[in-house]
Amino acid sequence: MGSLLISNGTVVTLGEASRVLHGHDVACKGGLITAIAPHGSVHGRFERTIDAGGKVVMPGFINAHMHLYSTLVRGLGKAKPSAEFKEVLENLWWRLDRRLELEDCYVSALVVLIEAVRHGTTTLFDHHASPSALPGCLETIARAVREVGVRASLCYELSDRDGPEVARAGIEENLAFIRSCRAAKDDRVCATFGLHASFTLSDATLERAATEGGAIGSGFHVHVAEAASDQEHCQRELGLRVVERLGKFGVLGARSIAAHCVHVSAREMELLAETGTPVAHNPQSNMNNAVGVADVLGMLRKGVLVGLGTDAMTVNMPEEVRAALWVRHLAERNPSVGFVETLSTLLVNNARIANRHFPVRVGELRDGCAADLLLIDYEPPTPFDEGTLLGHLAFGLSQAVVDTTVVGGDVLMTGKRLELDLDEAEVAAKARERAKALWARF
Repeated sequence: MGSLLISNGTVVTLGEASRVLHGHDVACKGGLITAIAPHGSVHGRFERTIDAGGKVVMPGFINAHMHLYSTLVRGLGKAKPSAEFKEVLENLWWRLDRRLELEDCYVSALVVLIEAVRHGTTTLFDHHASPSALPGCLETIARAVREVGVRASLCYELSDRDGPEVARAGIEENLAFIRSCRAAKDDRVCATFGLHASFTLSDATLERAATEGGAIGSGFHVHVAEAASDQEHCQRELGLRVVERLGKFGVLGARSIAAHCVHVSAREMELLAETGTPVAHNPQSNMNNAVGVADVLGMLRKGVLVGLGTDAMTVNMPEEVRAALWVRHLAERNPSVGFVETLSTLLVNNARIANRHFPVRVGELRDGCAADLLLIDYEPPTPFDEGTLLGHLAFGLSQAVVDTTVVGGDVLMTGKRLELDLDEAEVAAKARERAKALWARF
């Protein structure tokens, strides 16, 4: 977190007054951006200078909904074919999380976070579950976050599906980690209170979580109406729609995150807007699980802040936003709609969500903001300015290679080579060992 000069790049600032500045330098000191100015006009000594000629310099990408624990199932063939969403959970994900050990949580997180650095994702909102690895799983994942050097908001997925003792342990895991983060005052690791979903939470557990989480001023990170079955269960068993139920217990709010919201009504959208609750849209996961397509445009029209997550399908955010755009066109049966709105979920809205949680401002390059930035190999073949930026993102920048990743002024990768105190090959080898043992328990 010393001093760093990014020299002579094409700087995309983003933020409310987004600009494209050709031939500019970005100066960083103490983890923050201190100046953006024409090349050669920033004076002073810098511990390090990186040449950004022929590269686009822009803020690091933000992932609004992630599951770091999912890494070790890549290639697993033991899960039964599942035609319904709940079967996917029962046959794969809930079997996985019950078998995770603390070391699995740590190694799985390392693998994905290294991939995040390679793809320029510098901030992630994670949602974790490992009922057999309680307590301490969130601190274990936080260790991986700190070792890699990115930013992350972590939570534990509270649920009644594994019985009352595990539910109580899940509440305590969330509360202990929230308190720990506040005491540490670490600007790279923060916390929300995690909830799985309405259909796996009893009124008693939801009330206790809302009461205790609310008492310490925490936001909540929860899956909301991801599949129609979640909505159907809530209406059938409780006489409420999912967002109504969460609102009844005080779970909604500006510092909460409602992931998915595929099957929400117009009134539920209004409740999300009225409470300032942001939504994390996860299009690739929703397509993969065949649960439907969230009405992002409808939510935006109602005033809901909609960001973009990946639900562990990828850490490549440009890939996810392209998928969001294509599925928007398909769902609307109109390729002319949703272009600006969809790309803004990544470039604008994710920063708005993140800045409700982290003590330093992310998602924008300007004086005083966090020095979280990327250098992407990209020589624009057509005019590149504020008016054409989104087109370049969708059809050019998204296909280009990240050369350098910086978080808080720390260079995590440059020249496409990691600069971490970690050996990527050793981490992958350890992950293979852990996966083999995990699969034997599956």
